[in-house]
Amino acid sequence: MSGPTAVRKAPTPTPVDRPAGLRPGWLAAGVVAVLVALVAGVSLGPVSLPPGSVAAELLNLLPGVRLDSGLTEREIAIVTELRLPRVVLGLLVGGLLALAGGCYQGVFRNPLADPYLLGVAAGAGLAVTAVIALGAGAGGALTGLPVTIPLAAFVGSLGAVAMTYLLGVAGGRGRSTATLILAGVAVSAFLSAGQTYLLQRNSDTIQQVYSWLLGRLATAGWHDVRLVLPYFLLTTVVVLLHRRELDVLSVGDDEARGLGLHPQRSRYLLIAAASLGTAAAVSASGLIGFVGIIVPHTVRMLAGSSYRVVLPLSLLFGGAFLALTDVVARTAAAPAEIPIGVVTALLGGPFFVLVLRSSRRVLT
Repeated sequence: MSGPTAVRKAPTPTPVDRPAGLRPGWLAAGVVAVLVALVAGVSLGPVSLPPGSVAAELLNLLPGVRLDSGLTEREIAIVTELRLPRVVLGLLVGGLLALAGGCYQGVFRNPLADPYLLGVAAGAGLAVTAVIALGAGAGGALTGLPVTIPLAAFVGSLGAVAMTYLLGVAGGRGRSTATLILAGVAVSAFLSAGQTYLLQRNSDTIQQVYSWLLGRLATAGWHDVRLVLPYFLLTTVVVLLHRRELDVLSVGDDEARGLGLHPQRSRYLLIAAASLGTAAAVSASGLIGFVGIIVPHTVRMLAGSSYRVVLPLSLLFGGAFLALTDVVARTAAAPAEIPIGVVTALLGGPFFVLVLRSSRRVLT
């Protein structure tokens, strides 16, 4: 057809055609949140320090920077050797848990998926309970080593994930997403039963086990940071490099194959990376729940639903969230300290109900 009606302006691509990318403003907001959490976490505590002086002392850690912070040698030691490692650990653990939560939600297309979906918590809990119980029976020889409990939690977490993989694959490749979720529930129930049995047989270790299960960021130096950092970097690189694939997977496996993507290979790679990061976080901090639900959903509601946006911002805001939550845990009942897992549960319970109500159509 010729004439004026034959020439029409091409329609503007919609967000569904091309998901919006990460805006510089949101990225800057995430970096600012991390910096605020860093200064606040180091400044606040039993001995309060001026935030400006703390910021100056933190800048002194950069090569070539030398500022007069006005802090005494004792206060500088508190900043660099006591509080800073704990805050940095909180940033790493919170970032890993939030990143893994957003990744699981994309892989399983389930808004309630979180880092403990595949039995990570149950595997770590059983392994730590076994080590503490056996260590008490051996006169504390096992638990006296600083790496024993983190190593046990790490091995237990990955072992549980491996069991879930094997059980899920045995359920059939055609329904891998659904069978992996059900396999995670089954593995968690089985390992939790084993943990309960061990606690019943070794009642003298219950207090020590529960102090770890409730989550904590207490650290005596940079050892835990060095333990988590390699896994943090590996998980972050793998997940962020494949974040675009989650947007493709969200439209369905058939459409993803039509676009040249191998859905199962991408799905298992992302699950493995997220589980590795979760295991590292759990090994250093114990069981801290709900971070993987609260942060990704908040980012999704505020900044957009594309995983090109959700995952990087979850990494930044997740770290800031856990570091600030740790400040509340340290100061709310000072001089006593509330387990950080209790604080995140108090915040996450109502949030979980909100997500459950808003996503009821997805779940049904």
